[in-house]
Amino acid sequence: MFTAIVQDHVHNPRNTGLLENATHHGVAGVPGDGPYMLMWFEVTEGTIVRASYDTYGCPSAIASGSVSAEILQGRTISQALLLDATDIQRLLGGLPSGKEHCAQLVVDTIRDAFSG
Repeated sequence: MFTAIVQDHVHNPRNTGLLENATHHGVAGVPGDGPYMLMWFEVTEGTIVRASYDTYGCPSAIASGSVSAEILQGRTISQALLLDATDIQRLLGGLPSGKEHCAQLVVDTIRDAFSG
């Protein structure tokens, strides 16, 4: 059902929880009310130095947040804004049918963090 990559990120999530020195924060969904994603970013001179996330317990959401927080580090804000849900699904080797919205939550969270 889940790829080995998804399982790895679910059992060994990376970069979870509040990022103390965050300069940017994004949210998609409503925490405590259905699917949601929170992400924090520490940005220096336009580059994401650190990223972290928090979400509800759905394995697809955990894996999407984990892999995204991992790959966004070292990227520019412009590069982060180019990431789309299909990219996240590819990085994870796919998500189960009906769980594609978990990857989209990450994209929406990134856009919320860096809009305006």
